[in-house]
Amino acid sequence: MIIGLTGKNGSGKGEAANFLKERGFHYYSLSDALREEAQKRGKEITRDVLVMLGNELRETEGPGCLAERIFSKLDPEKHYIIDSIRHPAEVQVFRRRKDFTLIRVQAPDRLRFERLRQRGRESDPQAWEDFQALEAKEAKSGVKTDQQLDQTIKLANVQIDNNGPLKELHEKVKHVVLDISKKESRPGWDEYFMNIAKVAALRSNCMKRKIAAVIVKDKRIISTGYNGTPRGIKNCNEGGCPRCNAIDASGKDLGECLCSHGEENAIVQAAYHGVSLKGSTLYTTFSPCLMCTKMIINAGIAEVVYEAHYPFLELSLTLLRQAGVTVRKIASS
Repeated sequence: MIIGLTGKNGSGKGEAANFLKERGFHYYSLSDALREEAQKRGKEITRDVLVMLGNELRETEGPGCLAERIFSKLDPEKHYIIDSIRHPAEVQVFRRRKDFTLIRVQAPDRLRFERLRQRGRESDPQAWEDFQALEAKEAKSGVKTDQQLDQTIKLANVQIDNNGPLKELHEKVKHVVLDISKKESRPGWDEYFMNIAKVAALRSNCMKRKIAAVIVKDKRIISTGYNGTPRGIKNCNEGGCPRCNAIDASGKDLGECLCSHGEENAIVQAAYHGVSLKGSTLYTTFSPCLMCTKMIINAGIAEVVYEAHYPFLELSLTLLRQAGVTVRKIASS
């Protein structure tokens, strides 16, 4: 879950962020990236300096550059709260993740002004006229790469009105998070097991292709395998298979290849550890070759799910179907 915060000065974004930080959310602020930049340049960290640096960086590196710096740090298994989103391009960067929600924190102008006065930071306006001037400066600009807070606010998925006590704001934030969590999507079983197969494929040492398979029974992985040279033989990418290292055309001299296929290794690993495959499902990143097809049938595997077509596909699929093995192709994730 990635929650972005936008809103005008004194609206309560910081309080909403602190509430979620205390509940395990990892915190980033786009303003922090500007503070780091100011420190590198030896500049005093003031509101005017941060606005100036933000506009400059968006002009030279692109309007979404601050968000890109944060986006590259995000792990898919963690929850994040991201503060100080002030440009529509920054919103678009984070919306590359399906689990991103932009929240606008809103409060009346006079209340926000009083909060700034009570906060007492040196850069906060102490006169109403100064507050209005600051609001106008940060709301919009004729330069597209400058801060565009008004346009950003319009992109919010959810609005929280913060015109009451702090406890009320916390309750509203909590309810929004609960609502988001109910709508969160997680991978289906096919996507889940195929993604695991893709990770297993990264272990492949074959010079030609990286392929892997996982075998599943009762939604539990019972065996995995990726393609490469047999146990105890020099790895393919270290010269272990002359045929693969010759980088010959696909399909040529297959009988001379020393590498075992991903499906083959998954089946053999199960046999090595005495695990029955009867009635199981095999997920493979490529559809099986003829040799692996025969092993799948004889091992009693009931279903094959694959993502990409392997050359010479038709005979393998015909045999699998004749043997009563269910075959499904799923879309790439």
